[in-house]
Amino acid sequence: MPTFAISSKTVSMEFNGKYLLQSPITGEMFEDQDWLLEAPMEKQSHLLRTVFRNKQLEVDTEDMGIYRFASWLPILRILAGSFAPVTYRSTALARHLGLRNLFITFSGYWPEKGIRMKTCSFKETEAYSVCARLDPLQKKILVVASAGNTARAFAQVCSDNRIPLLLCVPRDNINALWFEAPLHPCVILITTPSGCDYFDAIHLSNKVCGLEGFIPEGGAKNVARRDGMGTTVLSAAHIIGHIPDYYFQAVGSGTGAIAAWEANIRLIGDGRFGNHKMQLVLSQNAPFQPMVDAWKANQRDLFPMEDDTARELIQHIDAKVLSNRKPPYSITGGLFDALKDTSGIMMSCTNEEAKAAALLFDKMERIDIHPAAAIATASLIRAISDKLADPSGTIMLNITGGGEKRFFKDNKELFYLQPTLEFDVNCTHTELEQKLSFLAKRP
Repeated sequence: MPTFAISSKTVSMEFNGKYLLQSPITGEMFEDQDWLLEAPMEKQSHLLRTVFRNKQLEVDTEDMGIYRFASWLPILRILAGSFAPVTYRSTALARHLGLRNLFITFSGYWPEKGIRMKTCSFKETEAYSVCARLDPLQKKILVVASAGNTARAFAQVCSDNRIPLLLCVPRDNINALWFEAPLHPCVILITTPSGCDYFDAIHLSNKVCGLEGFIPEGGAKNVARRDGMGTTVLSAAHIIGHIPDYYFQAVGSGTGAIAAWEANIRLIGDGRFGNHKMQLVLSQNAPFQPMVDAWKANQRDLFPMEDDTARELIQHIDAKVLSNRKPPYSITGGLFDALKDTSGIMMSCTNEEAKAAALLFDKMERIDIHPAAAIATASLIRAISDKLADPSGTIMLNITGGGEKRFFKDNKELFYLQPTLEFDVNCTHTELEQKLSFLAKRP
């Protein structure tokens, strides 16, 4: 019988299946029933963790896509069309920055590297894991809120696999919802009015989930989302042969960095990849940097920010996907805890730094990258310049999206998902129920 220790309390439980869910507060473990997002009977908000029966990572063949890491994914089935992140050793960028062991983990569209993510984003790692956790026999409609990339990923995965989905996206972000072919009608888009942001879309999605027949995706609280994102670190450790010393990523919610931390802990338990924790070096797009400000003040709680102030700051950043106003930073098991446990660093980079970093990356590595990935690259450049990282250490740079130029070149015609309805963020329960009643009649 396996034994696990968390917060000085040791809890044991028999495995009836592939994995169990564990509270980071008490250490108590549960079977995954009814789409658990939090441990039952616990009042303090937290992020559940997955504990797998198989303590050692098993890596399948590349043709399995993201499911080559299925031994450490909380899933019920295999879905069509996935690709796993690709890790390779950098030569040109590493040489330019004076780095001996720079490894780039790339998620996006780069056929020469054997990866063809249709949405050009690592958000596909979330979508393929979350949707595969969903019981195919349940009849509820999955609800996802997004600023763009997450919506595109879930829309593509749900369309390809005929999973009913309702997307909530700010009106100003729907230009990010492009696809190589029209989507299946099982995917429906609703929006908040122009001028609203990601938090407003989350607020609307929470209202929708209060209606009968809908199920929340869960965001950071969904273990499948984090374990899917953690495949970036599994990819890196598998290729490198050990856990990296440094992990660079730009963060909006910080969920990907939490996932990296959790994957790191799991790899230590494997016993074959080392026993150290990689230092998280995370970045936000200035001037919108709520987590940077809180971390520099050594404060668990984010500083209060007026809604209008936040929206104004967000208007000035290029990496719109990094605009989460309510990230899982303070929550138990969240980003603050991850940074503390890894002696992490947070910094902010400007639009100008990111643009320069994107141009450099394209020149050196021969692929275009998303604005968020450019922020991460800019933070690496600054960290090396400011001697915050040892240039001889093993560095993992998580490029969370790229290859759009290649994708657009290979797909001359794009199709945009259009909203079916628009709702004010203060709409009533009755209005939502009436206007969304048509979904109950859909096959």
